[in-house]
Amino acid sequence: MNDPLPPAEASGATTKESERRVPGPPGPPRTGERRRRVVGWRSRDVLRTAALIAGMYLGLKLMWLASPLILTAFLGILFGLAVEAGVDRLARWRIPRGIGAASIVLGFYGLLIGLGAWMAPTLRDQAGELRRQLPQAVDKVESWINDRQSGFFGVVLGGSEVASKQDSATATSPPSGPQQAGAAGPSSPNPAQDSANAQAAKAQGSPSNLRNRIGGQFSGVTRYLFPFLTSTFTIFGGILLITFLAIYIGADPDTYHRGLMHLFPHRARDRAGEVLSAIATVLRKWLVTQLIAMVAIAVVTTSVLLLLGVKAAFALGIIAGLLEFVPTIGPLLSAIPAVAMAFLDSPEKALYVMIAYFGIQFVENHLLIPLLMKEGIDLPPALTIMGQALMAIVFGFLGLLVAVPAIAASMVAIKMLYVEDVVGDDINIMGEDDND
Repeated sequence: MNDPLPPAEASGATTKESERRVPGPPGPPRTGERRRRVVGWRSRDVLRTAALIAGMYLGLKLMWLASPLILTAFLGILFGLAVEAGVDRLARWRIPRGIGAASIVLGFYGLLIGLGAWMAPTLRDQAGELRRQLPQAVDKVESWINDRQSGFFGVVLGGSEVASKQDSATATSPPSGPQQAGAAGPSSPNPAQDSANAQAAKAQGSPSNLRNRIGGQFSGVTRYLFPFLTSTFTIFGGILLITFLAIYIGADPDTYHRGLMHLFPHRARDRAGEVLSAIATVLRKWLVTQLIAMVAIAVVTTSVLLLLGVKAAFALGIIAGLLEFVPTIGPLLSAIPAVAMAFLDSPEKALYVMIAYFGIQFVENHLLIPLLMKEGIDLPPALTIMGQALMAIVFGFLGLLVAVPAIAASMVAIKMLYVEDVVGDDINIMGEDDND
């Protein structure tokens, strides 16, 4: 009877035997294996894919229907990041974070209410004057343009087309005066009444004036951009949502940061935390800078308009400060009523107002904003304008409000996750070396 091999020798023999039995290149699969590989999707694969597509569709549909809520929540998060910076400073004085966040938000609202109550009589009078005088200013601009239809403004603004329409209407109108009397019989015994009727017919046949065209277009734009203004409950609910989000995020941002970290795998959490921290820093600096710029633009614009003697200077300054929150487009919109009001006095004053607005924006963009930001967000102007236009078309006024901070946050993520991690280029992201 042969003795069994030792375990080591037995395992070695087994290994050598397996090495001797290692096959060469795999031969053609058997008929059953080839049939199993050729077969397409099974029923459960089709059902799984259909369920995934349906879930994605329902999710996108829900996000589309809830887009006003999502954009409003984004504004609340944006203000909450700014409140967090103030709460961090109050925490150095042993003030609890919850009390500090509530004090900052309520103090901000109190400041707005106090300023509104202090300036309410002046703003009420000037707002009424603005409503009364602005249509007259538009009519004066239209008459000034009509007087120069044959020149440069007529070519640019379509005056030649209007003149050609008037000429064609005059050519096709029935003859008046002695020719009409000779062709149709005796003249009317009341020439004044005939003249009034002719002027009324001409007014009915002429195209609508500039004021009516602007009013019609503005009403259409208002219904599209500001649908939420039709409901007081919607406005109040949005303000409450922004307020509570700002307080909660400012009081305890670490809770939400840790919750977001659980959405990423462990190997990616460190990098995800760096990206989210950089985005939060960029958004915080952008918002604080915009708030300071809004106050500065309102004060400077009001002072300049008072020096130029433009009517409703305080109301126009407040409009300029509020619209400063919407970069690039807001300053252009705020200049339109100011130039129109200056046109009531003279075209020269309107030109001075245009130059003043241009100078204020130039100083802001090249001196104030770089001084406050220290390091710019580095958003290309063309990308900013296209992003604002796209967000306004898709989401209305709320999309226009959040367009620039959303683009800034996206640019930070693209630079850190793609340009640095994938491409390998070293770039400076604002806030990486800052601890404030």
